[in-house]
Amino acid sequence: MNKEERRNKLVEKRAESKLGGGEKRIEAQHGKGKLTARERLEYLLDKHSFEEIGAFVKHRSTDFGLDKQHYLGDGVVTGYGTINGRLVYVFSQDFTVFGGSLSETHAEKICKIMDLAMKNGAPVIGLNDSGGARIQEGVVSLGGYADIFYRNTLASGVIPQISAIMGPCAGGAVYSPAITDFIMMAENTSYMFVTGPNVVKTVTNEEVSSEDLGGASVHSTKSGVAHFTASNEINLLNDLRDLLSYIPQNCEEHAPLLPYDLKDESREVLADIVPDNPNQPYDIRDVISGVIDEESFMEVHKDFAENIVVGFARLAGRSIGIIANQPAFLAGVLDVKSSQKGARFVRFCDAFNIPLLVFEDVPGFLPGTDQEWNAIITNGAKLLYAFSEATVPRVTVITRKAYGGAYDVMNSKHIGADMNFAWPSAEIAVMGAKGAAEIIFRRDIAAAEDSEQAWKEKEKEYADIFANPYRAAERGFVDEVILPEETRPKLIKAFKMLENKVDTLPKKKHGNIPL
Repeated sequence: MNKEERRNKLVEKRAESKLGGGEKRIEAQHGKGKLTARERLEYLLDKHSFEEIGAFVKHRSTDFGLDKQHYLGDGVVTGYGTINGRLVYVFSQDFTVFGGSLSETHAEKICKIMDLAMKNGAPVIGLNDSGGARIQEGVVSLGGYADIFYRNTLASGVIPQISAIMGPCAGGAVYSPAITDFIMMAENTSYMFVTGPNVVKTVTNEEVSSEDLGGASVHSTKSGVAHFTASNEINLLNDLRDLLSYIPQNCEEHAPLLPYDLKDESREVLADIVPDNPNQPYDIRDVISGVIDEESFMEVHKDFAENIVVGFARLAGRSIGIIANQPAFLAGVLDVKSSQKGARFVRFCDAFNIPLLVFEDVPGFLPGTDQEWNAIITNGAKLLYAFSEATVPRVTVITRKAYGGAYDVMNSKHIGADMNFAWPSAEIAVMGAKGAAEIIFRRDIAAAEDSEQAWKEKEKEYADIFANPYRAAERGFVDEVILPEETRPKLIKAFKMLENKVDTLPKKKHGNIPL
């Protein structure tokens, strides 16, 4: 074979590797509002930055007629490129090849780019579109999944891992995204479940659609499996690019610091957000918006456990993670789901050097048999553990209520917070004044001629003493009581002061978080 023939063969091979499973099936995907595997990468990555690895790989199977069906790349496009000039490693499963099913060689290609990502300290992004293990290959396809899971686990906390679910993700395929840091789903075209509707019907006689069993809506509101959802794949990929802008390349770096010129940073809009009536709700997002850089808040888990709000934002160009009680939903109480949501986010930020800002307005933990039977003790402890273990800069702003054990849990000074501020409206106490008065002054109230009036007087007495931030400030549990409009400049200075913070935990193999 001469030089010209060799060149022509390479051109033919490259063309063949880009065809996928056939043009007809690609057209069918477009009819469902789905892009092809290569189109997704082309849109996600910076123009002309993608470099493919393993384009000519074929499966090695010969059983069940597979020896007569070979497609270059074996159902997954792998390689590296840049997003906003930053290196990322990517794999994009191709549903047009054997339904995107994972074979031995398919898994090897994914493992190869994960290994490269670890060695070079860059994020891994998986665009998942697969029906699961390739059943014709038996145990070797299962082994391929395990190889991926193992690498996901080793990479956890070392490099960011993001999973975008672009179609089906079923059976063993779901556990790789589950180990990654963030899961993103496209509405109406993606779904995740361990066992599909047919198996569910066979085992439980329950009839359910794929969407109702494991669609984006289900996983973003009920299970909390999905951190982000988007109306279509284009919006999802845009969100993925935005997400990366808030996080660093790896655990040894910091998130990109955007240029910012300081000016008058006071925000008068914050002065009137918290109502005079302590029982009246307000939206904590209004507080967040009034403190952070304009339109920089990217909320995580928006529709799950809405009594706590978490997400990324920027403060004077600096990327920060925000955890905030939401008085507009269940009065901002902590419960099983909100504790899980908050703990997971805190641990991600701590792993990747993202400072934590907490807005606290919490009346306590949600009471009831449902909470106790679903382990509010263990789940509440997850959030407590996550904050206590975090070594990144940690700042708390108490806007109103900080009651009971929830005060301790929400990044109090006692569990290692660096700076704690309180607004004049803050109430820091074991419990609300009404309940406290009933317990402390039970005999006085019972002996009074007008017990209702006596109760109100004792409630006011307790509130005057404890329902304010000054007792805590006297003890040093609150560093400063500030006016709401002063919050932004105070936080900018605090995080600037803490930017070189070094904190070390006791030497150990690892802690035993209450899972």
